[in-house]
Amino acid sequence: MVLKIFFPQCCNKADSGLLVGRWIPGQNTAVVLAVIHYPFIPGQVKQYIHQMRGQSGVDLTVLGSWSMPKEGQEGMESFLRDLSTIFPQGQWLQLSREMGKIGFRCHVLTRDQNGKLVQQEKELKEDGGGEGKKGGKGEGKKEGIKKGGIKKGGGEKKGEENKAEGEKGGGEKKGEENKAEGEKGGGEKDKVIFIHYEQRKVMLSQLHPIEHGVPDPQTESQLPQVFGTVCQSEPLFFLDKYDDSPVKLTHWQSEGREGSIIVELMKQASTPVCLLTTWILTLWTSLCSSRILNVRPMRFISSKLSTCVQLSYRTEHLQTVCSPTRATAHNHFMRKANIFVSFFVDVSLGLLLVSWMYRENRIGKLANTLVPAADHVAKELEELLQWLMGAPAGLKMNRALDQVLGRFFLYHIHLWISYIHLMSPFVEMILWYVGLSACLGLTFALSLLSDITALLTFHIYCFYVYGARLYCMTVYGLSSLWRLFRGKKWNVLRQRVDSCSYDLDQLFIGTLLFTILLFLLPTTALYYLVFTLLRLVVVLFQGVVHLSVDFINSFPLFAMGLRLFRSYRLAEGVKFRVLCEEPGTPLHLMMDINPLKVSSVVQTYRTPTYSCYPKDSWLALCKKLFLGELIYPWKHKTTKID
Repeated sequence: MVLKIFFPQCCNKADSGLLVGRWIPGQNTAVVLAVIHYPFIPGQVKQYIHQMRGQSGVDLTVLGSWSMPKEGQEGMESFLRDLSTIFPQGQWLQLSREMGKIGFRCHVLTRDQNGKLVQQEKELKEDGGGEGKKGGKGEGKKEGIKKGGIKKGGGEKKGEENKAEGEKGGGEKKGEENKAEGEKGGGEKDKVIFIHYEQRKVMLSQLHPIEHGVPDPQTESQLPQVFGTVCQSEPLFFLDKYDDSPVKLTHWQSEGREGSIIVELMKQASTPVCLLTTWILTLWTSLCSSRILNVRPMRFISSKLSTCVQLSYRTEHLQTVCSPTRATAHNHFMRKANIFVSFFVDVSLGLLLVSWMYRENRIGKLANTLVPAADHVAKELEELLQWLMGAPAGLKMNRALDQVLGRFFLYHIHLWISYIHLMSPFVEMILWYVGLSACLGLTFALSLLSDITALLTFHIYCFYVYGARLYCMTVYGLSSLWRLFRGKKWNVLRQRVDSCSYDLDQLFIGTLLFTILLFLLPTTALYYLVFTLLRLVVVLFQGVVHLSVDFINSFPLFAMGLRLFRSYRLAEGVKFRVLCEEPGTPLHLMMDINPLKVSSVVQTYRTPTYSCYPKDSWLALCKKLFLGELIYPWKHKTTKID
């Protein structure tokens, strides 16, 4: 059976002492967390481990001893071995390191069924040669006869020794069992594998599921438990060499606790700031939920304006960030961090935009450009309508309907030009105050840009609605009259087409109406096509703006920063590489962390938002365009999606 020992790299050169860690239940795996230095008092060590066990919730224990050769400490290894009687465990690891070598030597003391100290010691190693032969010649042979624990290179010899011990213990049966065990030990050696890991990275990392949030069943009881043991043992790493404590340890923070004065000051200042922000948000939420703002027209208008939707969205974000409840789960913490970083970047970009707009009188220049641009658009629309009222592209149009539709739309354009000129003296002032809203964030400025675009192109939207309604009635009228020709009708109750008999007058009127609508269809379709294309241009621009707002709101900036600069914080798995493979020593592996893929980071930590994506598929949108139904592809939904 293979014994796996996870050993922190920071303890490779630690002074001799006791190994503190945890045995993974149900597996032959030990996780070493720290080394308690000699000298120490066993009673104080027990008290300290009991205290750490209560604070961390991890079943911490003394795994064994660690020997580092030093001058004046020649008998340290045997002294530490005798401590197994004070710290009773099922297995006692005895690790030692020789100067000039990377690999460790490992001995294991076991206990019998009665809980007494074992009279058998196993030397776990990678192969049957090397150190086993070395132990058989010297000290190992002596201890093997005394305790019956070190496995020799030859199974038969050990079997005879164990048999002799069995006969001495008073039973031929026990001698035969020990002989069989000796033969088995000579043929197949128990192995030990040292897996070195960087304690700081493992403690700060978060192990993610491999695929679709479902952990691998083989690693569910191994790797996640190792990561969880190191992460939950954080109170053990608070003690460093500068603390006045009778227990001295070696771990990743033993040279001094890692921290930042600025971070600690921000933590202290965040509490009153969060309380003040929560109180302000409570007042704002109660104001928005008042009856005056919840009447039907106000509620309808606020649901259509992108600025109001973004304001409610940011209010919910601030309530999440300033919540007094501490984020204990990793997902909750990452959500808060992503929202905070997104809000900070949004406000920073908004302030940069404000500083750019209010410099060199750019607001006045924009106001002076806006009105002539609206006049230019109206003039282009007039020329387009004049072209449609003639013979566009050589097409033969119905002149009467063409003139009626052209004059109708021209009248709306004249109304729109009058409205623009009426508002022109106030445009600069409106833009000046509207520009200040960018202090709330770039997303507010983009949402206002979308709303202003909708207001400035309202006449194009009206043209599209008129043309779409007229074209839709024509198409549905033709389809209904076509069923009349075939002796069919649409059954409204059953929602299907049924057979029907018509008299002569009905067929005559139906034929007359069908002919009229069929000859008017090209004129209606041309106007509908032109204004639909204009509407799609406006919708495309608003869609790009909404996608930019949605990107800033939902993109996990904090998680992406961790992935780029501290990739070990988001772990997808681990990989192993051979660190040392010296003869006579166990196999030493180095455990490196595989970072989470960028696509997985975005998919896992993307903030849920109010979607501004098309509700229907492209095929459904094309069908609606062909039938003349009104489309709102960038309309915000009322439900959140991931």
